[in-house]
Amino acid sequence: MPKRLLTVLAGMALLAVLGSAQYTPWLYWTFLPTAEMNEIVGEASGETAWNTVAEINAFNRERFDEEYIGNFFETQVIVRKLKSYGLAGVEVVTYPGAQAWRAVKGELWETKPGRRKIASIHDMLPMLASGSATADVTGELVWAGRGTAKEILDAKVEGKVVVTEGGLMPAYGAAVQQGALGVIAISMSRPYFDPIQMPWGGIAQRRRPGDVPAGQPGQPAAPAANPQPAAFAFQLPVREGDILKRRLLANEKITVRAQVESKMETADLENVLAFIPGTDPAAGEVILSAHLFEGMQKQGGNDNISGSACILEVARVLNTLIAEGRLPRPKRSIRFIWGPEFSGIGKWVQANQKTMEQTLCNINMDMVGEWLSKNQAFFCLMRTTYGNAHYINDVMENYYRYVGEGSRERIQNRGGAAGVPVRIVAPSGADEPFAYSIETHYGASDHEVFNDWGVGVPGIMMIAWPDKWYHTSGDTADKADSTQLKRAAVIGAAGAYTVAAGGAEAAVKIAGEIVSNATRRLGHQLVVSLETLNRATAESFGADARFARDIFEAAVMNEKDTLGSVLELAPGDASLSGHIAKMAKAVDGVGAAGLAALDAHRAAVAQELGAKLAPVVLTDLEKKAARIIPRPTAKVRQDGYREYQKYITAVPAAERAKYPVQGKDLVISNQAELQLLINGRRSARDIKKMLDAQNARRSTLQAVLNQLEILKLAGLVEW
Repeated sequence: MPKRLLTVLAGMALLAVLGSAQYTPWLYWTFLPTAEMNEIVGEASGETAWNTVAEINAFNRERFDEEYIGNFFETQVIVRKLKSYGLAGVEVVTYPGAQAWRAVKGELWETKPGRRKIASIHDMLPMLASGSATADVTGELVWAGRGTAKEILDAKVEGKVVVTEGGLMPAYGAAVQQGALGVIAISMSRPYFDPIQMPWGGIAQRRRPGDVPAGQPGQPAAPAANPQPAAFAFQLPVREGDILKRRLLANEKITVRAQVESKMETADLENVLAFIPGTDPAAGEVILSAHLFEGMQKQGGNDNISGSACILEVARVLNTLIAEGRLPRPKRSIRFIWGPEFSGIGKWVQANQKTMEQTLCNINMDMVGEWLSKNQAFFCLMRTTYGNAHYINDVMENYYRYVGEGSRERIQNRGGAAGVPVRIVAPSGADEPFAYSIETHYGASDHEVFNDWGVGVPGIMMIAWPDKWYHTSGDTADKADSTQLKRAAVIGAAGAYTVAAGGAEAAVKIAGEIVSNATRRLGHQLVVSLETLNRATAESFGADARFARDIFEAAVMNEKDTLGSVLELAPGDASLSGHIAKMAKAVDGVGAAGLAALDAHRAAVAQELGAKLAPVVLTDLEKKAARIIPRPTAKVRQDGYREYQKYITAVPAAERAKYPVQGKDLVISNQAELQLLINGRRSARDIKKMLDAQNARRSTLQAVLNQLEILKLAGLVEW
């Protein structure tokens, strides 16, 4: 046993070195040959992408009437540029939308004791909160502090306009119920960082045009059962609002006139599509996505015109290189889609199920253009969950690392003229290191449409975070950086092209990268398991020891699933299958070494705690869960994106009550992941392990079994 353990640990050490660029500052590698990478890097233009961001959102603008009759401005820009770049299949696919609130007029003037303008949508569009009703009223201002219900009640606000520095929605709700004419909210959105920014605020619980039912991931809450009286709300940046606040606290009497005109417009869901055809129509597709709209009122240079501009630049770069013969045409097509977040892209995905069946993966860009140093941000890669384990994670990580590690000046390579080994800098952009981070899964963007149980296309997200102007009036083109956009375009183009062109040879390279990275990821998971034991008490030791082992075993399963996904690049290739089987044994070896280390640590902790070191014996419930192997039925995907929900909803309440699932036992996000983990190979016990490995809160095994029973009643799962 010691010999075998030492051999495996030595293998782990070797693989870990292969996966760490920082130990080899002279070596920077990619899946694509250097000559092809040079073409992508050289062709990518951060300025071209930045110009698109500036053209669409250099400032927050009021929409023209004709946009509600024809196509919206954003759509027009993307279509015009795609056609000029020569992309194939450029089209606008429209779906019926809903009514969207629109500001026509929004003026707030002081009438006594002076005559001065306080707010206007012509100055800053977000000054009028969306949802404000048409009004022309005059009233006295009254200060209501943080806008709590008690403060508003004490302020006697009836017939007055309330001024608060609290949250807009709760203050508005309490004020209008007490008869206030309206509300002025002083924005406290990062007041010490940017005193003139305001959030894109609203005063009614509305849905965006075409949104799916409330309560689904990334969607707003349903409208309140008892709607509030119609009124208005203005917002002021803290710099200007503070003056008004101080005047009111000095007991100055101020009267204002508010003139608001708003109306509802029909806003259809516009998706822009284009593609680069591959040589083999049956080989499948890679899809890049970015949401072009976050509703009709709210706008954002980085969220998400930057993502839209960046996949547009990826389209231009790859189409140019392929058309000019500088890159071989890949066998798989590369498709691009821009549309309303969730609602529009979700509609298109649902309507194109056959395309989804042939799609290998999705690369989603959301907020990719931020000037990283200005925002104190990292450029993050949000991986897929265990339920959608896929090699796209490691493909993208390779290019993140290539750009990130290559853009650092190290003491070992300081002698070069450029100062860095891989210089990817836009001529007018920032010349600074590329701060990046490879992270666990996070949803709330359009990759979740593809990751959905009813779709089954693994999707990752590229995103910069934090964003100091997120969802505020300050999110305009001047916060974007052409160097960051160039680097994001390089990573996106290289990743998409690698998958689109990949065959058996690429699969072998990617498999090696996965196993290399797996040693590092499993090393991290081992530390998490060890730390679980370190924090155990004598009373919790037994449960914690079981949990520590379970989550490490789950991580090993995920690495093997990721490795197995590579086979889709060369279906039926016996040589590749044999190679992947050997690599899977290597992962098992790493896992065995980790479990041996975990067992040794468990014994040491037990001795320290004075706890009994008993062998792990399955409980009756665990034995039952280990025998249940759920598999999805055809109903899961027969109707596409999120349509399986109707079958769950249709389960009678009396039947559902037999299998209670409480949030404390299985959080909502885990319910969605549980569905993805059902593949006909994993047991219910394995599913529980994989849920726990990905979340801070532990699920109960009974809740997992109960949720599976509900899915079985819905006809979505069978044993």
